[in-house]
Amino acid sequence: MTIRETRHTFCRICEASCGLVAEVEDNRVVSLAPDREHHGTLGFSCMKGLHQHSMYDSPDRLQYPLKRVGDSFERISWDQALREIGDKVRALRGISPHSISMYVGTAAGFSILHPIFAEGFMQGLGSHNVYSSSTQDCANRFAASTAMYGFPFFQPFVDLEHVDCMLVVGTNPVVSKWTFLQVAHPVKRLKEVKARGGRVIVVDPRYTETAKVAGEHRYIKPNTDVFFFLSFLAEIFSRGAVDEARLSRHCAGLEELKSTVLSWPAERTAPITGIAADELRTLVTTFLEADGAAIVTGTGLGMGQDGTLAQWLAECINAVSGNLDRRGGTLVGEGIFDFAGFAQRNGMFNREARSRIGNFRELNGAFPGGILADEITTPGKDQIRAMFVTGGNPLMTMANAGRLREAMQQLELLVVTDIYLNETASLAHYVLPATSPLERPDLPFVFPLFLGMQSIPYLAATDALVKPTGEQRDEASIYTDLATACGVGLFGSKAIQRLLRVLKGVNRLRHPRSRPGLPQTFILDQILRRSGNGSFRKLLRHPHGKPRAQVAPGTFLGKRPTTADGLVHLAPPEFVAAAAGLGERFDAFRDAAASGRLRLISKRTHSTHNSWTQNIDALTNGEQNRSNFLYMHPQDSTRLGLKEGDVADISSDTATIRLPVKLLPELMPGTVSVPHGWGHQHAAGLSIASQLAGANVNLLTADGPDNIELLSGMAHLSGIPVDVAPASGPVNTGSWSGR
Repeated sequence: MTIRETRHTFCRICEASCGLVAEVEDNRVVSLAPDREHHGTLGFSCMKGLHQHSMYDSPDRLQYPLKRVGDSFERISWDQALREIGDKVRALRGISPHSISMYVGTAAGFSILHPIFAEGFMQGLGSHNVYSSSTQDCANRFAASTAMYGFPFFQPFVDLEHVDCMLVVGTNPVVSKWTFLQVAHPVKRLKEVKARGGRVIVVDPRYTETAKVAGEHRYIKPNTDVFFFLSFLAEIFSRGAVDEARLSRHCAGLEELKSTVLSWPAERTAPITGIAADELRTLVTTFLEADGAAIVTGTGLGMGQDGTLAQWLAECINAVSGNLDRRGGTLVGEGIFDFAGFAQRNGMFNREARSRIGNFRELNGAFPGGILADEITTPGKDQIRAMFVTGGNPLMTMANAGRLREAMQQLELLVVTDIYLNETASLAHYVLPATSPLERPDLPFVFPLFLGMQSIPYLAATDALVKPTGEQRDEASIYTDLATACGVGLFGSKAIQRLLRVLKGVNRLRHPRSRPGLPQTFILDQILRRSGNGSFRKLLRHPHGKPRAQVAPGTFLGKRPTTADGLVHLAPPEFVAAAAGLGERFDAFRDAAASGRLRLISKRTHSTHNSWTQNIDALTNGEQNRSNFLYMHPQDSTRLGLKEGDVADISSDTATIRLPVKLLPELMPGTVSVPHGWGHQHAAGLSIASQLAGANVNLLTADGPDNIELLSGMAHLSGIPVDVAPASGPVNTGSWSGR
């Protein structure tokens, strides 16, 4: 007899973490719907969240461990996979622990235990060679917060309930669902700001979906945000609109910051940014006169050439205008425990490791992905010879992905943990099948749980909705097993490793019919109990979320920064030094503008999420969703002899891709845009996505130590100069190969 059961859970695709109602039948989720009664997500969910069960139920789902044999894969047992991987890792550790590396993708962050155990595995190996997707889209924020506040995860966010003026730069929350802040139903929330008389002003090279809701928009030329912010700050200082008494109590470096920006008046930057001096001054007036204002930024800002400096200046604007840690301005969240204090006491996020290539510092536990190919191909004792890839697909997301593909083919060992045989997994020596989010218990991801970054605070828990259909294992169990196979202890502790093995044994005795693994619910329960938040089972009794209080204004400055002196550092020396070189950058922009080259910016689409969801037929079955496109302003297309539907070659200094043209009058002339996450033709196990058209825009971006930002290791992915021409001859996607 078929029994249908209604269960509650939450989405784990993006920060919004929308509450969902699942219909479960015969160990399958047959439908997902928004939870209309959810406290924090207001009955909202996007189409990607509502179709995700199709991604997890796909015939392409990995069911068993696989081993590469020649050009194909063969099914093997977990015991064989672990034994053979362990033997190879032991041999390579004898050469150097740092010859073993890991890439941690975005998907890992949406499970509490996954990144913790992956990091624990690398600590056990004694390797600092960890790389993450953060250097593609958000490491600039970590770098700025570390320098200013002492902790990478102090990420001030807009007080959305009370803000009077919100300046949105380099982000499109209507489509992206915000950045580093849990905001469900963004259209509703933006309209609420306007309804109470607040203003939302979008500054972007495109008249975005967010701009259409906001109703106010200013065009800015790509990659010039840093100059816009310099002039914005200069105008604030020139007016004397700074509460020096308050800042002197809580901040350091005010005079150094002032001297850095005063040489950038609005008249100087207007020709580069495209924002007239009078217009900028009007924006400053609006911002300063508001009863609570905030600069809101996102990944578009970070992927620019000077994303870290731009983020630093945006934070400084919020601080010197008196809007940091105030009602209606920006707040610094508090999670279920003092995560920053815990990290400081335990020496987390403060390692002094430096990369072999480029001497980049480790940031938030990872090195820049843009040097990964060089680390693999450059001989030496610590040359990367083995890589574990978890929760990500670097051959789709990393800069200069074509070069990285060739580098990864040289690895002696490539192990990928995933749910699909994607592009990266298709190159692997071993592929380990992971459970899906619907097959595991969980707590919300790290930002709301440990950092309180929620516009409507709440706490939630979910049980597993269904059981795995094959031999999939959760990542915490996988990395525990790998540590045993490699002869190391997680976090470098044999005691912790023994404890985890005991927990696995007890779990097997208590649930003899289930697959071997860690008791995830028990571990999650301990996180809650030890942080004073009750039990996991009690939290499950709040299917619509358990309300929490929003962090109060005035609870950060003078109390929680973890800098050595407890002050906010407005002028970190390395940032001031980097800003001193912006004059050369400014001159280069002026010269580039005269060359007539177009600037390529990134773009998100409603129906797909990064490179994850193109294998869901329901999200890619329309003509508009079978490919990504080159979006152009009609003026540019006419000048170049292109019309809608034509096929164009887009060439950077790194490579060329070919895409059909779509006209988009909402773009600023001189700007073109290509959505990312497409071009799955190299994936052996994505039967739908590999048949779609489209191209990977990250092929166009440069990697290597000379092409990534020094302060954060960010790749330059947005605002890059390109040439566009009607398609002609073969596509050259390998101009980098002769470097």
